[in-house]
Amino acid sequence: MTLTLRPAGECRYDLVSLGEVMLRLDPGEGRVRTARTFRAWEGGGEYNVARGLRRCFGQRTAVVTALADNEVGRLVEDLMLQGGVDTSLVRWMPYDGIGRATRNGLNFTERGFGLRGAIGTSDRGHTAASQLRPDDVDWDHLFGTLGVRWLHTGGIYAALSGVAAETAAAAMAAARRHGTVISYDLNYRPSLWRGFGGPERAREVNRRLAAMVDVMIGNEEDFTACLGFAVPDTAADLSELDAENFRRMIGQVTEAYPNFAVVATTLRTVRTATVNDWGAVAWSRETGFVTARHRPGLEILDRVGGGDSFASGLIYGLMVKGDLGLGVEYGAAHGAIAMTTPGDTSMASLAEVEALVAGVGARVRR
Repeated sequence: MTLTLRPAGECRYDLVSLGEVMLRLDPGEGRVRTARTFRAWEGGGEYNVARGLRRCFGQRTAVVTALADNEVGRLVEDLMLQGGVDTSLVRWMPYDGIGRATRNGLNFTERGFGLRGAIGTSDRGHTAASQLRPDDVDWDHLFGTLGVRWLHTGGIYAALSGVAAETAAAAMAAARRHGTVISYDLNYRPSLWRGFGGPERAREVNRRLAAMVDVMIGNEEDFTACLGFAVPDTAADLSELDAENFRRMIGQVTEAYPNFAVVATTLRTVRTATVNDWGAVAWSRETGFVTARHRPGLEILDRVGGGDSFASGLIYGLMVKGDLGLGVEYGAAHGAIAMTTPGDTSMASLAEVEALVAGVGARVRR
């Protein structure tokens, strides 16, 4: 592999994620607009990766984030503790009583069904995580003294505010100084950039951060919206379109960013909200292209977090197995299983992921 990881024995953490953790309010099979009860989960694009690596893959993970110090913040903390992610790096910010200056993010998400697509409604303005400043964290202590093998962050966190983008840059620069591998999920969300400069600002921020990335994750839309790469759709079959365009795009991407050692994407064709074709493809300078087993007609209960679960499986394959082919298979299998359960985060076990990688079916196990 082209990735050089610090020895595990020298580091307190296998992976640290930088990002916002929100409280997800889930109406189950119903609609947000008519709900009378919600189920509470924690979730966040960057955090979900750390949680998946901890709960499914047994790695030592932590999250760098900030929460307003009130009952909602403590609920989010309790949920993170249940997920096994180290919360000692959470920064607690004073709460003024009504959230005028600092608050915790909420995410109302309905799963969708059939022809009714999933809908996410975020309520995350002026959150504590969006106000986390570069000097609020002693990055050299974290990456140097404590030791971190892998840092994961992404375009969702960088879109929260101008200061969040600066904090991501500071964390990534420190990680590079101390030999920590950096992964970044572009995760373009139009709603986050709409009031923050739109696509032009998204490209300005993400291009700057991409120059420090070792492992870049994103689909075709992400690479176009965040980094400005565009490839015309020429494949005849939708199940092949993303893979073909990904292969054609890689030459442009890696020429512009020679620091990328690995580039990976999920391949998803949405037939309905509850039936997707699902797969993944990745590239590295040493291995070239590898493709995961394609799963057409995958039945989905809750699609949110499937890409994050892919990322955690990919990272496990790269970090522990040292094999891109295994990484993309672990990632695709983990994402597939994660989408069969509710909530943003994975409930899968390593044994289940490995069984799916091996081709074991869904027969009852007694």
